[in-house]
Amino acid sequence: MQQNQYVPTGVEVAAAWAWRLLTIAALGAVGIWLLRYFSEVTVPLSVGLLGAALAIGPVNWLHRHHVPRLLASMVVVVFLFGAFFAVMFLIGQQLSTQFNDVRANVVDAITQVQDWSHGPPLNLSDQQLQEGVDRVKHAIASSDSAIVSGATQIGGQVTRFLAGFFIVLFSMIFFLYEGNRIFSWAVALFPKLAREKAYTSGITAWNSLTSFMRATVLVALVDAVGIGFGAWLLGVPLEFAIAALVFLGGFVPIVGAFVSGLVAVMVALVSQGFWVAVLMLIVVIGVQQLESHVLQPFLMGRFVAVHPLAIIVAIAAGIVVAGVVGALISVPLAASLNGVVRHLAAEESELGDESEPNPA
Repeated sequence: MQQNQYVPTGVEVAAAWAWRLLTIAALGAVGIWLLRYFSEVTVPLSVGLLGAALAIGPVNWLHRHHVPRLLASMVVVVFLFGAFFAVMFLIGQQLSTQFNDVRANVVDAITQVQDWSHGPPLNLSDQQLQEGVDRVKHAIASSDSAIVSGATQIGGQVTRFLAGFFIVLFSMIFFLYEGNRIFSWAVALFPKLAREKAYTSGITAWNSLTSFMRATVLVALVDAVGIGFGAWLLGVPLEFAIAALVFLGGFVPIVGAFVSGLVAVMVALVSQGFWVAVLMLIVVIGVQQLESHVLQPFLMGRFVAVHPLAIIVAIAAGIVVAGVVGALISVPLAASLNGVVRHLAAEESELGDESEPNPA
């Protein structure tokens, strides 16, 4: 680059960096906009890819034992979806059988709150409490139009859900059945000189993703068993539903299991009182400590480990881009990118070592 005598070197370097960073930011913004615009397709495909990363192990095992790969893919996918819907059915059954008890506990808790509000430090009168109840009723009544307008959109939401469900189902099957062909086609889109690095980076990203998903499932399972068992010991109702919620929340590391565990604390507070809720909170914190200091380092390993700050930032960015589904997808994406960056950095260091002259 020829030096301009009228522009200081620092300004020239800063300008060169600036337009490159602006170009990258613009491309990133366009990419995010396209992902959000086609979210009804991109989100199910992303979920399907995560499901394929989770199911690839059983499919490969069945294929090694002489089961046709298409049949193995279909069997594993149907089993996973069947297990998911079976768990949802059991949760619904438990909610239906224990709903009356929980409702009675909620009524008792409201009565206790009313009794507490009569005393210090609030010292509220019955008239003040009634005014507060009336305001809540008015707010609910004034939202009738919003409820009606929301109800009219249920049909469209159900249609989108069904379309997304079938995209996830079929994308998982074809990712598992012909993933190699799809990956080879994607690599062929790159220039010839970049195909080797694209290929090795893709393999590294896939290995990181599969390792991350398997470890995440084990961590989520331990969280669910630990918190669900604690709720059962303390006599907290809906223990199976709580365990299932914690398991699903465990797919969002650090944040998900803790937030879903707080639901168990709230149920304990409403059903069993303050001190049982405190014990339930201790159980949740203890399980989280086990996850953070034992399970995550041991199962994730150094290659797919992502710094907690990076996880928080990735979750926040995912929520901004795609809501709850974005939070689910963002951390596996960050783990895959982390693996690719480490892989490329290792390749660059090896090339640098080979280019150095041998002192011998």
